[in-house]
Amino acid sequence: MPATLAALARLKERGELEPPAEAHAVTPTLREWYAEGDDEELEYVAFTRAAQGALRLLRHDPGAPRRRVVVSVDVPAAVLRRGDMELGSSLVDVTAAVPLAAVASIHVDGAAAEGDVAAAADVVDEAAAGDPDAQFTVDGAEDHELEWYDPSELGQLT
Repeated sequence: MPATLAALARLKERGELEPPAEAHAVTPTLREWYAEGDDEELEYVAFTRAAQGALRLLRHDPGAPRRRVVVSVDVPAAVLRRGDMELGSSLVDVTAAVPLAAVASIHVDGAAAEGDVAAAADVVDEAAAGDPDAQFTVDGAEDHELEWYDPSELGQLT
């Protein structure tokens, strides 16, 4: 699930995450598109797309710290609806709030990524529309690996 540091603060305060506008998972259409990929590779594709979703969240929240956040969750299939049915899509709709107990891990950019993430957030929509210069900028942010945190470390992130 794409998120921001502000969303992590709400998670800590309320004990749950609101359903995001977009979330990503290994869907049947993703599995069909990447037929040669194993589960780990497919999960990485969904994770990378969630990180791009975090850039879109940052673009629309100029006051948020410029760090991508991805929250990996384990939720029952009953709270997921398939999103985009396009071949290769990883989009899903989360139909209910996600409790802190369902959070498997939290991934956040380090401080060194802030400049590249800020630049990428400014042009992420243009990159998605096919602008090669914007895509180069987004790729610069994607060169930064998100740091892994256990849910018990949530207090250190907010």
